[in-house]
Amino acid sequence: MRIIHGKYRSRRLELPKKLKVRPTTDQARESLFNILINRLYFDDIKVLDLFSGTGSISLEFASLNTTDITLIEKNKFQIQFINKNIELLGIDFINVLQADVFTFLKRNQIKYDVIFADPPFALSNLKDLPDLITPHLTNKESIGILEHGPTCNFSEHKNHKETRRYGKVHFSFFGI
Repeated sequence: MRIIHGKYRSRRLELPKKLKVRPTTDQARESLFNILINRLYFDDIKVLDLFSGTGSISLEFASLNTTDITLIEKNKFQIQFINKNIELLGIDFINVLQADVFTFLKRNQIKYDVIFADPPFALSNLKDLPDLITPHLTNKESIGILEHGPTCNFSEHKNHKETRRYGKVHFSFFGI
């Protein structure tokens, strides 16, 4: 896995040998960030990365000069590898929190410009995430992005804006 854009472009990320997550593919991540590059000023935004897994989304934002990034991952083993990659790149501004995403969202009062969530595709309460994410967006230009598989359809959700498909990976965009 590698970083696609920005100052860390082409840098390879260290991944655990027994990876217990499904990382966003390079191709899907590149497509997502090509969309975001046309919509955002990366150095002026506050990002929340949920179900971070490998941390690749946060590192991609950092590579594009975003300096206000909070990353939430529950698995201690994954956190160790995320911190290792952050250290290898010399990044000191990503706030890495080991926490349950649903507990964090219910307790957190901070607003974000971009919230990215990449939960397990088989998560039983996946359909609840848009309603938990959108109250944490700052304004009408804010973006909530939910990565999911082809069996989920969020097009009827009141805050759904669009869905982009890249093979088996889907990104649904939400706003307020």
